Amino acid sequence: MLKEIIISLQAYYHAHQFINKHRLWKWILIPGIIYAFLFCIGIYFFTVSSNSAIDFMLQQMGMREWMDKMQNSWLSFLLIFAQLILNLILLLFYFSLFKYLFLIIGSPLFAYLSEKTIAIIEGEEYPFNFKQLIKDMIRGIRLALRNMLWQTVYVISILILSFIPLLGWITPLLALLVECYYLGFSMLDYSCERNKLSSVQSINFIGRHKGYAIGNGMVFYLMHIVPIVGWVLAPSYAVIAATINLYNAQNDVNTVNEKVNL
Repeated sequence: MLKEIIISLQAYYHAHQFINKHRLWKWILIPGIIYAFLFCIGIYFFTVSSNSAIDFMLQQMGMREWMDKMQNSWLSFLLIFAQLILNLILLLFYFSLFKYLFLIIGSPLFAYLSEKTIAIIEGEEYPFNFKQLIKDMIRGIRLALRNMLWQTVYVISILILSFIPLLGWITPLLALLVECYYLGFSMLDYSCERNKLSSVQSINFIGRHKGYAIGNGMVFYLMHIVPIVGWVLAPSYAVIAATINLYNAQNDVNTVNEKVNL
């Protein structure tokens, strides 16, 4: 899996070279600016609401009142640290919900961008097919809802673990890995669909190559460290990097198809 993660990291560098060489910036900037705008609005509402949500949870559990009675500096530190961890997990949970909303809205453009990338690599032009575009949209929405459901289950489980002393300290890392995997999954699926893999086959294929998904999602989130510019570039870079990544792993995809047709 480590090798696959490294390959996915390198794919972003190849994606940057590819975008420069073929002048794809208009396909990068348009969805990127929309994404950055929505992201800023989302972060604002998250900041306003997250502290209230955490205070509500602590009060319902009786922890806040218990800590006030104990008046212990060490316990107070642990409570503050636990609040920080909860904030991180809630931020990732918000990020996942926001991500799925944007993936659903942007699925037609991302499917087209993935197809255009392959058309340039192979030197062929794929004729525009409206029925296929609708089919891709429906598939993307279904998988996004399926992934959102499973990720929510995992995040709630991780959220429960976060209340366990010591063990709870690693929960933000677990939540981040889950988030990276499901983000990368969505980006890789555009290529799986183009290679005629059904939703079930796509799930099985990516499940056996988790490193590709985790690596793709990891760079996507690292790009958010750079304000505005990183936010604008991240979505389309992720799609193109995933497309290049799976194109280079074409033999694996063909192997899946051969097994299915036997």
